[in-house]
Amino acid sequence: MAGPIVVGVDGSKPASAAVEWAAADAQRRRLPLKVVHVCEQWPGGVDGRKYCLGTLEAAADSARAVSGDVKVSTELLEGNVVEGLIGQSASADSLVLGSRGLGGFAGLVLGSVGLAVAGHAAGPVVIVRAPAVAVHGRIVVGDDGSKSAAEAMAYAIEQARARHARLLVIYAWQAPIVSAYAPDYGLLLKDAFREESRTAQERVARWRKDHPDVEIADQQVSKHPVPALVEASATADLVVAGSRGLGGFASAVLGSVSHGVLHRATCPVAVVRPRGKES
Repeated sequence: MAGPIVVGVDGSKPASAAVEWAAADAQRRRLPLKVVHVCEQWPGGVDGRKYCLGTLEAAADSARAVSGDVKVSTELLEGNVVEGLIGQSASADSLVLGSRGLGGFAGLVLGSVGLAVAGHAAGPVVIVRAPAVAVHGRIVVGDDGSKSAAEAMAYAIEQARARHARLLVIYAWQAPIVSAYAPDYGLLLKDAFREESRTAQERVARWRKDHPDVEIADQQVSKHPVPALVEASATADLVVAGSRGLGGFASAVLGSVSHGVLHRATCPVAVVRPRGKES
């Protein structure tokens, strides 16, 4: 989408890391950057607008310091934080947030705002925990053949291209629950994994053919997708996952895999929700 990258800020350290990430991404992908802050109603009738404006302008200055080539705009919103950010996502290329804000419990890895927005935003949501300490030159994306995974794959390819990075596509296959006493139990599972792996490799081959300028590797593993992607995140600059895959309940707005990766990955995570999907 041709809209700006939008980064939500609240003055917290994770939000500052999100600003840095968003500004660098805007520079790489030659997109404008919009910094937004949702000014909630302060208790006791206190007018917090001055503080809110200060938070917004400080974040915008930090974004400009990362790259003077990026067009940076600001917008001060009022009302509910989650609703305001979700509203911004409708016209944004992507929405970038810190992993947790100033409120809530300090021990939480991911705040309620980030989790709610990731599940309902109109497009990609990137959650950033801390400033990058190393560049690995690798993007990781999970693929299970779903529509959501295809959207995630497209976003991951765009990120890899902009960064001149390698792309690793991980297909993690979970063995069905079958009694170990069933005839030829081990052979059945082995054959099923082989067939699922072949199908996954064929999907990647099509992406590789359509995007010859991006180095795309693939990996098929027999394990739960969450630990597979989390393990890969240790040497990745970004992990990309669809908002929900083939499993789980159709009414769920955020699948168990994306939920688990958001909580446990050690690098920024992009959750990609197919556009036009009702929340």
